[in-house]
Amino acid sequence: MKDEKDQEQPKQGVPHDYDASSITALEGLEAVRKRPGMYIGSTDSKGLHHLVWEVVDNSIDEHLAGHCTNIEVTIHTDNSITVKDNGRGIPTGMHPKLKKSALEVVMTVLHAGGKFDKDSYKVSGGLHGVGVSCVNALSIQMRAEVHLNGKIFEQEYSQGKPKYDVREIGATDYRGTIIHFLPDPEIFETDEYKFDILAHRLRELSFLNKGLNLSLTDEREKDEHGFKSESFYSEGGLQEFVLWIDEAKTRLIDTPIYITAKEEGVDVEVAMTYNTSYSENVISFVNNISTRDGGTHVNGFRRALTREFKKYGEEGGFFKKVTFPISGEDFMEGLTAIVSVKVPEPQFKGQTKGELGNSEVTGIVSRCVGDALKTFLEENPNPARRIIEKVVLAATARNAARKAREMVQRKGALTGGGLPGKLADCASRNPEESEVFLVEGDSAGGTAKQGRDRHTQAILPLRGKILNVEKALEHKIYENEEIKNIFTALGVSIQENDEGHRVLNTEKLRYHKIVIMCDADVDGSHITTLILTFFFRYMRELIEKSHIYIAQPPLYQVKKGKNMRYCWNDKDRKAAQLEFSGGREDDDSVKVQRYKGLGEMNAEQLWETTMDPQTRILKVATIEDAAEADRMFAMLMGDEVPPRRAFIEANAKYARIDA
Repeated sequence: MKDEKDQEQPKQGVPHDYDASSITALEGLEAVRKRPGMYIGSTDSKGLHHLVWEVVDNSIDEHLAGHCTNIEVTIHTDNSITVKDNGRGIPTGMHPKLKKSALEVVMTVLHAGGKFDKDSYKVSGGLHGVGVSCVNALSIQMRAEVHLNGKIFEQEYSQGKPKYDVREIGATDYRGTIIHFLPDPEIFETDEYKFDILAHRLRELSFLNKGLNLSLTDEREKDEHGFKSESFYSEGGLQEFVLWIDEAKTRLIDTPIYITAKEEGVDVEVAMTYNTSYSENVISFVNNISTRDGGTHVNGFRRALTREFKKYGEEGGFFKKVTFPISGEDFMEGLTAIVSVKVPEPQFKGQTKGELGNSEVTGIVSRCVGDALKTFLEENPNPARRIIEKVVLAATARNAARKAREMVQRKGALTGGGLPGKLADCASRNPEESEVFLVEGDSAGGTAKQGRDRHTQAILPLRGKILNVEKALEHKIYENEEIKNIFTALGVSIQENDEGHRVLNTEKLRYHKIVIMCDADVDGSHITTLILTFFFRYMRELIEKSHIYIAQPPLYQVKKGKNMRYCWNDKDRKAAQLEFSGGREDDDSVKVQRYKGLGEMNAEQLWETTMDPQTRILKVATIEDAAEADRMFAMLMGDEVPPRRAFIEANAKYARIDA
């Protein structure tokens, strides 16, 4: 006899209560609230900040159309945002088909806006047409204020729904649009806007749109001078951008190569320079949208650069003494370039627009850049010679690095042929559940081995400070013992593709969580930065795929009698002290232990504070802004001292000296 649960099961293949009423049709902006990730990428901090970009992009489009010179962004105390521009103002008249105000249509209807009308906007970043209406759907409060034709109009919304019809509320001499919104806390995992993230993007936009004034004000921070604020303006555009990125690097040529051209309605703008570093940094944009994964415009740029420089080097006899082939990658070493195109009808791959797909753009960019580089090389022999000499050095170093990799690979490293002796591996062979801790020092490594979960957690102790890869030739990196151990433990290797470009092979990646675990002191922070520099320069794919984490050991243990609590910052420490003392600030029977090193904790403490998945705090390493990340690593770890000194002086106020 079947039990009650079995009797309830419908026969296989027969629908159970499945009819027309089972079909759910999401109307209007309900689909956005139901599946926000489909429209803004995610609901984490990245998605939260994406809301700002969607609104700012509308103002940028007004600038591109020649109608906006000023954009102001304000973060309010409740983490709401206001974006104000002096563009034409969103139309408020009656929409002929929908029989409602055009402002309401723009704010509440997906795929609605002037961007679909070629007469309104020749080029636009937000061509999917879901921008501001998506922000509206994902905001618990929103208000649009339009100054147009001497009048002020407004409409308010909640979760995408209008509270009332568009109404006229006064007269004005101003022209433009003001959008204020408060993200819905039920949608987003965090509600805190980061000043630095917003500032970096606005600075980027100022370089991409020379002559445009942008400002950011944070009402959450105030001193004797007023609210925290920063303004961004660029006359030189991309030329200033490329110099700003390379601020902490030694220049190879005095003035950036600047290219601007137009073909078949596509505007091409490129600024490029060379430095003495060993890495390349090509940053690309389409209609001001960052294309982190490149695309056809970047392919065209690389094709032209390799073709023209190789031809110049061969015809000038610069490669005569080179006994091995010059590859495309050799022309990229030490290169910093900004490739920006304006395309009337761009075809992006995915809603987040990370890669341009228009095939015709490859040829357009290749021809425009190629013609300009040919002229530059002919008219500037001295900078051209320095660049080609750098290419020859890069080819020589690449050949030495290839031999070093082959030597190491024959011995089993870089290919997973034999695990490092220091590695205490985990029992699991499933990478998705396995994690490895890169631990500072043998002592802390020994404690971590005792306290870990042996089934899923592996421990790799690192001796001292690993090599600073920002200053080292590539073949020296593969000879470094600690770096070889990291390669071998992870099971990844570096290879060259058919075009000679260095690529990371992650097919045999053994752990999907790679956790950097260092002391909570200055030396620990330095070692963490060294390791992050290595991953950024040689294993960036692991960061981009969210495999790299940073452990957060507690700073304090607060104890009174049988009460004990671990604290990760001073705010938590003070709260624990007050709680244990019954609210008395003068009670000094608060025993506080300051942890400066992992070795100060025993195995049990290290497990429950830093390694236990149920209680630990991990920070995932992400690349929010590739240009800023490149600039920061070069400044912190490179040869140029003045930029590093300036950074230290600017941030000294955040330093804390413990008694």
